[in-house]
Amino acid sequence: MAAEGGTDGKAPGGSGAGREDAAVAGAAPPARGTSWKLIGPGIVVAATGVGAGDLVATLLAGSEFGYTLMWAAVIGCLVKISLAEATGRWHLATGRTLLDGWRGLGAWTTVYFAVYVVLWGFVYGATAMSSSALPLAALFPGTLSLRAWAILCGLAGLAFVWFNRYAIVEKIMMVFVGVMFAVVVYVAIRVTPRLGDAFAGLLPVLPDGSLFYTLGLIGGVGGTITMAAYGYWVNAKGWTDSGWIPMMRLDNRVAYATTGIFVVAMLIVGAELLHSANLALASGDRGLLDLSGILEDRFGAVTANLFLVGFFAASFSSVVGVWHGVSLLFADFVERTRAARAQGTGGEPPVLEVARGQRERSWPFRGYLLWLTFPPMTLLWLDKPFGLVVAYGVLGAFFMPFLAATLLWLLNSDRTPREWRNGALSNTVLTVAGLLFVVLCVHELYELL
Repeated sequence: MAAEGGTDGKAPGGSGAGREDAAVAGAAPPARGTSWKLIGPGIVVAATGVGAGDLVATLLAGSEFGYTLMWAAVIGCLVKISLAEATGRWHLATGRTLLDGWRGLGAWTTVYFAVYVVLWGFVYGATAMSSSALPLAALFPGTLSLRAWAILCGLAGLAFVWFNRYAIVEKIMMVFVGVMFAVVVYVAIRVTPRLGDAFAGLLPVLPDGSLFYTLGLIGGVGGTITMAAYGYWVNAKGWTDSGWIPMMRLDNRVAYATTGIFVVAMLIVGAELLHSANLALASGDRGLLDLSGILEDRFGAVTANLFLVGFFAASFSSVVGVWHGVSLLFADFVERTRAARAQGTGGEPPVLEVARGQRERSWPFRGYLLWLTFPPMTLLWLDKPFGLVVAYGVLGAFFMPFLAATLLWLLNSDRTPREWRNGALSNTVLTVAGLLFVVLCVHELYELL
């Protein structure tokens, strides 16, 4: 969603076959502002944000209400386009990272992020490893235990991110997205969607009892803290100034259009395969294993196994994306905290210049990688402590309102060059998104407490 005050999107420099090389070298953007060959960071953030839990939530909405909430899935993608665009625009228009911007809003943002990222990483690490292990255990029964598969997935994610840089991460995420896209769309076609009902679902209707399913579809699919990582991936791509904003917008829209297709396809599967037959799934990621069994009964083992491969791609892409993206956030947080302490003064923190790729080799980046991998493995042997789950849920519920509110603050202030500040449309969408996330936050807190 373009939505912004700003220029006409034209940027200088670069041409012809040299455009792709320009991104790698951090040189000038394409002469006409965009190039389909350069798309990448948006795919990474979308693949990271769409995990097994999101697919289950969409399936359950389809199984409960059929096609009725199709419109909510579409609006959810538009909301995430606006949030990601705002994050990327901040990085490119100001030359500052999101953590840098947050620090300029006051010490409270630093305290919140520090507590959140440590606690979130501990619980999410175990969740992501377990989610990736489920389809592998189903594909290779009798080989390893679920716990062993989970540990292997965590170690694989650690090794891949530790020894590679963003360019390789982007390539493997493109593969994961290709697999997810092919499998989910294939299954949606196999269940023979009723296109008339699907198009009717684009008309906003709110059935009885559907309010929080609807809000969850709008606000839940496509990432939480990984939305904040988008600007870091944009910079890692070599896009470093406002000339790249048109390219970033194209990248972002393509990524979330792809996400929208995932969501719509899973809603179709839920509506046709579950709603019409009055079938139920288990809660959480195990619901996808239930769906695999239903697919095998109806379409055979090949389709079921293909779906499990797609399930693994969705889950393990989140491992790779989080291990890389949130580690970049944490490394930036440590760097800026140390710089502010060294400066020893209040006010705006110093602007740090970090060479592209250097942050991925830093000890804070690798330290957080280890934090995401090894301490969470203890939760694989234990039931998650109730207090930890509640604290994780509370902090997580507050993150998206925090992100929307701080983006509104930053992009409407003199911290952002005037030509790249929010326009009316962007302010409207971010405000509505922030209010939506507040409602979801209150609901989640009610459910937790």
